[in-house]
Amino acid sequence: MNIRSKTSRRWRLSALPAVLAGVVAAALLAPASPAAAVAGPALETPIATLDAALNCPSSFQHPDREPVLLVHGTSSTADETWGWGYAPALRADGYDVCAVTLPNRAMGDIQVSSEYVVRAIEKINATTGRKVDVIGHSQGPMQIRWALKWWPELQSKVDDAVLIANPGHGLGGGNLLCVAPCAPAMHQFSVGSDFLAALNQGDETPGPVSYTSLYSFSDEAILPHATSPLSGGTNISMQSVCPGRVVAHFSFLYDAVGYKLVLDALSHPGTASPSRLPFGKCIDVNLPGVLPSEAVAATAVATANLSAEVLNATKTQNEPPLRAYAQS
Repeated sequence: MNIRSKTSRRWRLSALPAVLAGVVAAALLAPASPAAAVAGPALETPIATLDAALNCPSSFQHPDREPVLLVHGTSSTADETWGWGYAPALRADGYDVCAVTLPNRAMGDIQVSSEYVVRAIEKINATTGRKVDVIGHSQGPMQIRWALKWWPELQSKVDDAVLIANPGHGLGGGNLLCVAPCAPAMHQFSVGSDFLAALNQGDETPGPVSYTSLYSFSDEAILPHATSPLSGGTNISMQSVCPGRVVAHFSFLYDAVGYKLVLDALSHPGTASPSRLPFGKCIDVNLPGVLPSEAVAATAVATANLSAEVLNATKTQNEPPLRAYAQS
């Protein structure tokens, strides 16, 4: 070995500790990858039960579009809420559509039903390798927000969260009904509940998710109307888009303008923007494919189910206790 090669080797050996130190420092100072995000709590509901509640197409046929997850509300099921309107309309517009059915018609502990949404997002994301667009109606936005808040790893797996008729800061009707024992979920969406305090503490729109909240001043169920807007989200009243338009709580599920705003959120970066809707946007009444007779029939079913569940659902004297992960 000549002198030059020995010198070169000695330099490499002496420089090695400095090089390793630099690599370690770079690793420590580099921003964490999404995979390194803090994981949420373990799911307490059996995975097989959660998976059985999710209905997705046998294969995902639209790789150019993000898959959609639909989350229903109080006293309903996935099929009753979405099966006759949103699901077929979204499929016709080129989306792969999944829907999750929450346990006990969403009358039980919202902390439990939120696990169904957590698992649904994880499974759809793992199956497709793409972010998921999540749409919820009525109580559905509560499950979506609870999942995104307490399972922060989901925030990198969801693109749009579209909240329709969101009771996010509480309903006065819950307080009235829960003077006597009432369903656990009704305790939780009553104004002043521990659940709502935990849901709304800190950032109401965590992560890079695009949050759109659609609400209506003619919604007879979401009162006060100020309960729907989210701090940090895009909040759109139907009357700000179409002055004088009447959109009741259940008619949100077939209102043509509401559907156009949902599609706008799904098909553009960021949240929905009324300015992108076409001229004459307020002329249409029902979303594509929904006949007036279907809307009337579906509304009658929803009304009957709500009345039955308020009377017959399992009732408790008090709100379910907060899970340990949500206690500050």
